[in-house]
Amino acid sequence: MRILLADDDRSLRRVLQFKLEKYGYDVTAVEDGQQALEQLNVSQYDLLLSDIKMPKIDGLELLERSKELQPDLKIILITAHGTVSQAVQAVKLGAFDYITKPFEDEELFVALDKALAFRKLENENRQLKGRLKRVSQTPKLIGVSRPFKQLISMVEKIAATDATVLITGESGTGKELIARCLHSKSNRADNEFVAINCAAIPRELLESELFGHVKGAFTGAVKNKKGKFELADGGTLFLDEVGELALDLQAKLLRALQERVIEPVGSEKQIEADVRVIGATNVNLEERIREGKFREDLYYRLNVIPIKIPSLAERKDDIPILVQEFIARMAPADNITVTPELLEALMNHSWPGNIRELENLVERMVVLRKSNTLTPDDLPDDFGTFDPRREQGVTAHPKDHVTFHEAEEQLIRDALNKCGWNRTKAASYLNIPRHVLIYRMKKYGIVG
Repeated sequence: MRILLADDDRSLRRVLQFKLEKYGYDVTAVEDGQQALEQLNVSQYDLLLSDIKMPKIDGLELLERSKELQPDLKIILITAHGTVSQAVQAVKLGAFDYITKPFEDEELFVALDKALAFRKLENENRQLKGRLKRVSQTPKLIGVSRPFKQLISMVEKIAATDATVLITGESGTGKELIARCLHSKSNRADNEFVAINCAAIPRELLESELFGHVKGAFTGAVKNKKGKFELADGGTLFLDEVGELALDLQAKLLRALQERVIEPVGSEKQIEADVRVIGATNVNLEERIREGKFREDLYYRLNVIPIKIPSLAERKDDIPILVQEFIARMAPADNITVTPELLEALMNHSWPGNIRELENLVERMVVLRKSNTLTPDDLPDDFGTFDPRREQGVTAHPKDHVTFHEAEEQLIRDALNKCGWNRTKAASYLNIPRHVLIYRMKKYGIVG
């Protein structure tokens, strides 16, 4: 245990330091409050033992300022009989205890042991709460299929590392869920998991969202703002749809990954960022590199450990257990069952929207069910009538192959046509936020 001793009485300070070190404590002794604050600025301590009356900065001011620097620090004040009232007031302000001069060794060590035991108990309680929080927040990954088990095996192997990960897979497969699982099983789990969708934020705001800005950096920057990198310091930053980053932002992201520093918009000051980055995309980044839309060096920096999430069509053996999980989550007290005929219909579907589509479908059936037994009659009328994979591959593009962006553009046009060019309905139909649909329309020059 580390103790910081502050007392302007040189003789008493030397005697106390000797006795404390003989008792087994690691002691740093200083002669006034100013030196004590300097020590608290550079080193962590478990307890501060300080006289009240000292030059420059007295014990009461030291108490207030030390609590700002190290909130968990336990503080015991030494006081003469004439200042007991001050000591009592100090306890009300946050001091753990006080002892009055002259004092016996036993009185001092009892007070120290009590304070340090309380500090240890607080640390253990905080660690226990952290473990409970990690357990409660660990994403629930469910499946029995071989592709799913292979995915989980990969997650278990790399979670404890700090390696950068690139998660790929179709929309709706659960890329953010896997990223959260990696974080919750890592050594960074006690710190923040910060997620940002690179496609959902306008280009002119994205740099500020990622790296922060200083007051006056641009119109509307009325105060300093921390970016996602700084907010995720010590934890994990999840960059969803990282393939949509503009080239100039890709260069800045590359620098952040290489040098572990960021520079807020409008500032020349560099800030260290201890962040594990997990990227995700549903586009082919190698194709985007060939198109000149994605930096090859950034791709290799992100793709240190690639994780490919299988589509739901590749893991159909998981559908029954996923359906039961969704039902239990949405209506835990209703004892809802599913007929084999309904499960067969679900297993035969192509699931272009993957797990997100399945979850939304189950919720719809649960809410609109006629009884607590779900049958094929509970399926919506349009179930299975629109398969973008089939329509994009045959009807929309009668050629040997189709690029992802061509398919995505056609899917958006088909959805808008189906919904009478009502953007809100089309976004709902595609199961994406309205602002993401508008962003995609602008990207492909779709006007309507």
